[in-house]
Amino acid sequence: MDSPSPQLEPTPVQPSTDPLTHQFTTLNDLAHELTSLQDLANRGSWRSILDKVNRARSLSLLSTPHDHLTYLAYIVLSLTKLRRFQEAQTELDSVDDFNSHHYRYETYPKIYPNRSGSMVPFSLRWLHALLPIKLGNRQEGLDRFYLLLDFVRGKLNKNGTDVSVKVWRKREVFVVNNIINHHLSNKEFSVCLDLINGLISGGNLDPVMLSKLGHVQMQIGDLEGANVSFSKVEKLISESGESDIGLRNLVSRNKALVYLVAKDYLSAVREYDDCVERDGMDVVAINNKAICLMYLRDLSDSIKVLESSLERVPTVALNETLVVNLCSMYELAYVNHSDTKRTLSNWIARVAPDDFDSSCTRV
Repeated sequence: MDSPSPQLEPTPVQPSTDPLTHQFTTLNDLAHELTSLQDLANRGSWRSILDKVNRARSLSLLSTPHDHLTYLAYIVLSLTKLRRFQEAQTELDSVDDFNSHHYRYETYPKIYPNRSGSMVPFSLRWLHALLPIKLGNRQEGLDRFYLLLDFVRGKLNKNGTDVSVKVWRKREVFVVNNIINHHLSNKEFSVCLDLINGLISGGNLDPVMLSKLGHVQMQIGDLEGANVSFSKVEKLISESGESDIGLRNLVSRNKALVYLVAKDYLSAVREYDDCVERDGMDVVAINNKAICLMYLRDLSDSIKVLESSLERVPTVALNETLVVNLCSMYELAYVNHSDTKRTLSNWIARVAPDDFDSSCTRV
């Protein structure tokens, strides 16, 4: 993508001094036909997004600088989802420097009156850190993630509105979570503990990160510490009066994990049942319930749990981990498991999102 030209003079965007607090009526007010792009993304139609972005570019439908950047974010994300990492990197390389004046609102006062700051989507900054890891350069990717974390914390150190602070707090948790996952994949547990404790000591008492702390503590054998962390999560949610189903299920899944480690599979199943009753699309609870049933030697019910979830909520339940587990159970339960897995694979080919890795059926 060429750098946006300062001479562009399309229809001005409504005034706002803080882009994060601007109230848009629809996504289409934010960028050209953004509602359609977001709908395709929610359905996992990444190839359709590529077609739509390329069409918009070829017909010159993108009239403002931030339109170009928003569409670039979608095309880089789509290529990444489709595991076309080098193509994604080539697209991202078209942005020479995120800090360039070309990508600041104040460079175009006629288009963005009374607005200042960077127009680079946060997702592009995240993809800029992620892609080197996908291309096999782990250290460069981690270095970029740490720079991104510094960038986010720099925003938090400025006095912003409550809405801005809330957004950047969420982004801080998101980036730290990404960094932790990469360190966990290399069993670098001490780094993970330092990152989470640093986040908590900085005042970001996020229940998801506290739960993550408990999970890491379990992996290093600190069961007492994990129980303390999980208790803090439950207390934090209880004291906040939060009735969010996702957070209540987080508490139940933490309890179930403690039972699972203690090999009390029946108690774990009860906790997972509570989760599924509150939210029939809680795939983590569904998957883990099936595993507990398998440990209880109830392979038939274990298979039914996973098959039922695929039938009820295929767009949510259809992920590689769940399918791998289901295929493993088929191999244990059926002599003719190859035929059963082939039937599953054919069904997946019809309903799966574009980025689903069909090799997980091991057909």
